[in-house]
Amino acid sequence: MNAKTAVRKALENGLVVPAFNIPYPPMLKPVAQAIADENSVAMIQVARLEWEKFESVSLENIAEEYGKYAVEGHTLLHLDHVPVIDEDHLEVDYLPIIRRAIAAGYQSVMIDASRLDLDGNIAATRSVADLAHAAGIPVEAELGAVMGHETSQASIPYEEIFARRLGFTEVDDALRFVKESACDWLSVAVGSVHGAIASNLKDQKKPAAKLDIERIAQLREALDIPLVLHGGSGIENDYIVRGIRAGIAKINVGTELRQPYERAMREKNDVEYAREKVYLRCRELIRDFLRTANDAPILS
Repeated sequence: MNAKTAVRKALENGLVVPAFNIPYPPMLKPVAQAIADENSVAMIQVARLEWEKFESVSLENIAEEYGKYAVEGHTLLHLDHVPVIDEDHLEVDYLPIIRRAIAAGYQSVMIDASRLDLDGNIAATRSVADLAHAAGIPVEAELGAVMGHETSQASIPYEEIFARRLGFTEVDDALRFVKESACDWLSVAVGSVHGAIASNLKDQKKPAAKLDIERIAQLREALDIPLVLHGGSGIENDYIVRGIRAGIAKINVGTELRQPYERAMREKNDVEYAREKVYLRCRELIRDFLRTANDAPILS
């Protein structure tokens, strides 16, 4: 199964490819099983911060774990957020990370240069696109400021941020960005919120978020490439359904699986017990929240 084809098919059919983050390696097995048992197609992914601030160890470690539990026709391996400037505002040597991911067998990669200005974002994304396309894999990029750990908007009430569309992806900028960066998928800022990663906040429930459906539709019409939604956990379900119809073809989910795993480990310190909690929650998300059960025949 080809990642680029699966996401394009999702866009064309008004469907979505979920992408589940793995901050703890034992989570991978139940997530892969849940995807297969719901007859869905989904990505299993890891972000740089998950080996820097959680326990995924490295992108190679997750690729090795993925090799044990991947289910042909159902799962894809994606490298999530590789920042150019990270959540601690430090520069990252990102091209070697992309090269490592290609060597490890990742089927798609994501570069996040959204903390740079538009010209800088385009240049960094283009450098990654050139590398990835030479290896035959698609590139996801980000334009705009998704609220949460990567922005300075925490002191502003969510409703004010949404009403003023602070940091939202602008259509004109996106048109230039997609043309010049050669990205295949674009993560857009349209109202979602990234999960907290600070130790004193990461177990808190995320605020109920909304999506600017009109902005998504405008971006879809203007760009004609799959749009990606980061911070998928915590969004009101009606907005998820409408957002997918409007053009969201990939959606990232992290908090909704990370927190059940962490709670279960605190309760019993039993990996199999925690895996069962993740498995059940992942099936529930696929079936009832994202509604991607039985999508495999269409997307494979």
